[in-house]
Amino acid sequence: METALPQSRPAEYLIQGRRFTLPCVVRDASSATATWLVPTQAAQALLPGPELEIAEVMPGRGLLSIACIDYRDNDLGDYNEVSIAFFVRRRGAKKGVPYLGTAVDMMRGKLATHIIHLPVNQSFTCEAGNRIWGFPKTVDQIELDTSGDRALCVWNKDGQNVLKISIPKGGERDFPEQTLCTYSYIDGALHETPFVSSAEELGVRLGGAELSLGAHPIADELRSLGLPKPALMSMWLGKMRGSFEAARRC
Repeated sequence: METALPQSRPAEYLIQGRRFTLPCVVRDASSATATWLVPTQAAQALLPGPELEIAEVMPGRGLLSIACIDYRDNDLGDYNEVSIAFFVRRRGAKKGVPYLGTAVDMMRGKLATHIIHLPVNQSFTCEAGNRIWGFPKTVDQIELDTSGDRALCVWNKDGQNVLKISIPKGGERDFPEQTLCTYSYIDGALHETPFVSSAEELGVRLGGAELSLGAHPIADELRSLGLPKPALMSMWLGKMRGSFEAARRC
């Protein structure tokens, strides 16, 4: 049984024999994220369709983020996740002040993302993410250690290493509630999913991340973007809360 919301995807699903109802609430999580400047043309080539374009922050340069997330208390369970995403706009959307407007929108949480890889280490959230939001989740080996002064993450897939990343922890600021939209494709159609979140223990630094790439083909994708190289910035969210709403067709 699937109960429909107006202009939205269904609100209720049966996942692995369990009835799941939106919104999906995140009660406790930590997130370590690093962001890089990447060539727009190479990044655009990794997008799956013509509806989206890389949001440029300077001529010929967009933004790529790698986030390592420890979901400790979540309606989808307890699991680790790695997100590789570009900051994007819908093609033809109003851009405001060239380049500066993109940077301001990103800092204010008004710039959308498109995730190109989203490995997790738990099957229920993988199936839910695929079916409910069209997220490109896969079940892989993810080791995430946040016990020290840096978050350490290793992602292996198909017996090969994709990446290893280290991101500094620590921060005392609060992250006010904001909504970040993520674009995805469901049955070939573009959808957007709002994620409403807030956090404590926010820390933001220039640079800070240490990244190495393995032998897996996904690592070669990242090399095509000029990685590994120094990150533009890194961010730590020590205590994150939020909710994923239903995906809406664009």
